[in-house]
Amino acid sequence: MNMPLPEPLLRPVQTVTDLISPAPAAALAATLDSERTPGPGDALPPIWHWLYFWSAAPQAELGADGHPQKGGFLPDLGLPRRMAAGGRITFHAPLAIGSHAGRVSRVLSVEHKEGRSGRLAFVTVEHEIQSGGVTVIREEQDIVYREPAQPGQPQAKPTPAPAAADAHWQREIAPSEALLFRYSALTFNGHRIHYDRDYARDVEGYPDLVVHGPLIATLLLDTVARFAPEAVVREYSFKAVRPTFLGHAFTVCGRRTADGQTIELWAKDHDGWLTMSARAVLA
Repeated sequence: MNMPLPEPLLRPVQTVTDLISPAPAAALAATLDSERTPGPGDALPPIWHWLYFWSAAPQAELGADGHPQKGGFLPDLGLPRRMAAGGRITFHAPLAIGSHAGRVSRVLSVEHKEGRSGRLAFVTVEHEIQSGGVTVIREEQDIVYREPAQPGQPQAKPTPAPAAADAHWQREIAPSEALLFRYSALTFNGHRIHYDRDYARDVEGYPDLVVHGPLIATLLLDTVARFAPEAVVREYSFKAVRPTFLGHAFTVCGRRTADGQTIELWAKDHDGWLTMSARAVLA
């Protein structure tokens, strides 16, 4: 179960300020093939705040995986591999492009588990974003830590679950190296599993480059903008179920519930297995 962090795992609060400049938003709009590019004064689309508030560690402080070394803000649990596992976000007010904003982050909890691939730990980080003296976004981010892969041993795969077949809309995505590179650059994500095929295969045991979980979460919410453009998202949650790899198309799907206040979202791989589940609650 989740537990409060005792010393020495308790970490100080991390604060990052940023200008919500139009260039990253325009670049993500191009990356997503969006029909509309938001500009100065517009509200930043939901979860596009991931383009900002970089924790820009010096090159000398990066670990072998390309991430900042653990033991600073994020705890070092003796588990070298890490990936985004999911999150929950509430949008309290618009975050305007062109405004200044600050993000305050803290580690909420660490949960230890035993999985088929060995020891696991789930770290939950809370982010609060303020602009103009008002809290505009609250977010909880889940990160999973795992033991090192054994040389020559493939990744243990999660038990597959079939994706729902009652989508109201869906869109097929054919991920490319360029798509993964652009998203890594836009989010200042140096994790080598997304661009270094030899590292992903030989060190972490994946069959190919890994498609970012946050990218899939972004593509899922992008379907709401495409197929339900009148919807205003108040809350968004997502959970990674199964990794997605380069070389295979995947499908992002959506379905509006009967009351019209919730949109169920999910991604499925080329075999029809569920890879991510998500939910958008509308204002």
